[in-house]
Amino acid sequence: MQKKAKKKKKAKKKDKSGSSQLFNFARNSYLERTSRPIYAIWFLVPFIAFYELGTILISTNVLNQSQDQSPVRVVAFVWLQNVLESIGFDGKLVWVAPPLVVVAILAGLQLTSRKQWSFGARDVFPMLVECIGLAVPLIVLSLFLNSPRAPQGDIGRYSRDTSGVQAGPLTICSSVGNSGPSSPTAEPESFEPGSPTLLTNIVTGIGAGIYEELVFRLVLICVLMMLFQDVLGLTHKSSVILSVLISAALFSGHHHIVFLDGEFGRIADFDWTKFGFRTMAGVYFAILFTIRGFGITAGTHAFYDIIATIINAVFFHQ
Repeated sequence: MQKKAKKKKKAKKKDKSGSSQLFNFARNSYLERTSRPIYAIWFLVPFIAFYELGTILISTNVLNQSQDQSPVRVVAFVWLQNVLESIGFDGKLVWVAPPLVVVAILAGLQLTSRKQWSFGARDVFPMLVECIGLAVPLIVLSLFLNSPRAPQGDIGRYSRDTSGVQAGPLTICSSVGNSGPSSPTAEPESFEPGSPTLLTNIVTGIGAGIYEELVFRLVLICVLMMLFQDVLGLTHKSSVILSVLISAALFSGHHHIVFLDGEFGRIADFDWTKFGFRTMAGVYFAILFTIRGFGITAGTHAFYDIIATIINAVFFHQ
């Protein structure tokens, strides 16, 4: 009897260690339902569609790239495209495949989780409210860490080049780059509410929420957990802490130095304040991912970028 009890305890520990979430919520409660991968799929599909359509509207040559003008995409999206190209995807299919990959990964997680496949549309609005509420602490932290005054001549300006985004006193948690042929660096543009530039930043913010969370949380944390826990034999707690810190540091670092087209490139001057904020944001998103799942985390990231973009445009444009 004692041996059986010990086996059951070991089985429970293994189940807990193998779980991607830290807490098991009450079955069929709001927190349990909305942490399921199936909820992440239905919740994020409109965001994915908006990002794809928004990019097409902003860059009319997305499906027919020209040498002198290529669309600006979230770097994490471009990485996913590069992976797909390396395994045989080509042409227009490369543009269609990344959203399908997100859905396929989440569907696979839903299948292996053995959780219910049911979805309640009534939970969508509370999820939106939750994401916006969870983005507020990051907005407050960004305002606290960043100076309320921009350097002389930079107030209300939005600088965009082929590899990075910086706007106003609030730090934007997204990095964008060219997914096609290289193009000359663009001159700074006016950053005004209702302008195409504002729409561009909102679209890329939504894309960052989905694809950066896919790369740095859903994929990277899982890979690091397997490395530390299964390969190196570290404890579950140590593996979680190391995975969260490393993923957060890499998430922050890729906003300054990025790997594209087979080489590393600097996309922004190093700034300790911005690096520190994005690292803290990475830890925040990682903890949120382990507690609430991918859907809420990606939504929170997207809404942070959207809110920060609008605040920069409305309150810090002179």
